[in-house]
Amino acid sequence: MRANGLKLLIGEEERVVHPRCTDNPAELGPQDFVIICLKAHSITGVIEAVQPLLGPHTRIVTAVNGIPYWYFYKHGNACEGSTLESIDPGGRQWRELGPERAIGCIVYPATEIETPGVIRHIYGDRFPLGEASGEKARMSNGSPRCSSRAGLQAPVLDRIRDEIWLKLWGNVCFNPIISALTTQRWTRSAPIRQRAPCRRP
Repeated sequence: MRANGLKLLIGEEERVVHPRCTDNPAELGPQDFVIICLKAHSITGVIEAVQPLLGPHTRIVTAVNGIPYWYFYKHGNACEGSTLESIDPGGRQWRELGPERAIGCIVYPATEIETPGVIRHIYGDRFPLGEASGEKARMSNGSPRCSSRAGLQAPVLDRIRDEIWLKLWGNVCFNPIISALTTQRWTRSAPIRQRAPCRRP
């Protein structure tokens, strides 16, 4: 990516950008937004690396499939303020990244890596965004506007958790069917383990 840029293939169109690339976040300093695109259970492994990117007003956009670490922040039920051990072991994401920074993001597009630094877009352009609290005032500028200028559909929702479950419902219903139709084997990266539904940090 340093040498050739980042190329996005959309149909017959090619778009090439040259972002600043580094494997040392400390070189970049505090950012306005940090977009986390890892699997939810993998985020704990990069918490220390992310810290130099976080300033007092940095927002963290959790563009992850599944339940995010901040799910029970301002949730308003018996699990208010709880963490899920399966995705946030020991509550580290909650404590060290902070749920108050988080902006939920649901990822609908499908893409594939053709070669390193070359991404082919398959379908979809929606990235719904939302605050855990449902407030839209804090979302009036910044991330949604940047997403729109980039050509992405990023509606701001007041019930982002509903969209999380809608995406999960689609995954549960369609992924096994698609795998069966295309004869692809579906495997888990880790064995299923029984855990308490939530724990206090």
